[in-house]
Amino acid sequence: MTPKLAKLEALIGHRFADANLLERALTHRSWAYENLQGESDEAIRDAQNESMEFVGDSVLGLMIAERLYQNNPKSSEGDLTLMKHHLVSTTTLARIAENLGLGDYVRVGRGEEKTGGRKKQALLANTLEAVIAAVFLDGGYSAARVFLGRIFADEIRSATPKNSLDYKTMLQEILQAEKMTAPAYNVVKTDGPPHDRTFLVEAVWETGKARGTGTSIKAAEMMAAAEALNMLAPQKETKTKRVGKN
Repeated sequence: MTPKLAKLEALIGHRFADANLLERALTHRSWAYENLQGESDEAIRDAQNESMEFVGDSVLGLMIAERLYQNNPKSSEGDLTLMKHHLVSTTTLARIAENLGLGDYVRVGRGEEKTGGRKKQALLANTLEAVIAAVFLDGGYSAARVFLGRIFADEIRSATPKNSLDYKTMLQEILQAEKMTAPAYNVVKTDGPPHDRTFLVEAVWETGKARGTGTSIKAAEMMAAAEALNMLAPQKETKTKRVGKN
């Protein structure tokens, strides 16, 4: 193991029996395609971290659900789901990845480097999921649980249904899952005197638009995002039913 990886290993708090797992977890596809030219597609795929993200996401979801249930035994399923969604969101994962300094360790291609890939929220969040998978695959769920319990301690402790209501993040992640760009928010109208303003904001995305009002632009944006989620929910359900019939 290189000194740099050894330093990250110490930050993670897990001694790897297989250091290759950690190295792969830190390898973005841009690095693999750029540095493994001439290798087979299978070799390139096995060198990058995308499939590890899938494993890490599942391990993280189980651990968060377990901790939330233990800490909030009287909470409803809806409240637990809301808090879980907030804790496993791209925004939260990227913030924790930044705290660990993962951006300094991830291997990215030259193009990704030039566009600031090491600081991109999605890349940081995905890398953290891959690192979670590396710990899990190397040391099992107990090792992953200890690691996650430590790095998510503050987030889990402060999680409540109220502060987990981030409709803008939810909307952005749903659109990203459908391969669409993030929504744009535009102030349509402002009413009232300076000390008592009401804002009307429109959220616009590739396939639709929704409006929301609030006493601040941020609040109006949140309400517009909430309305957009309400509009998208029936579409998503219809799409799922169609897939189920095929």
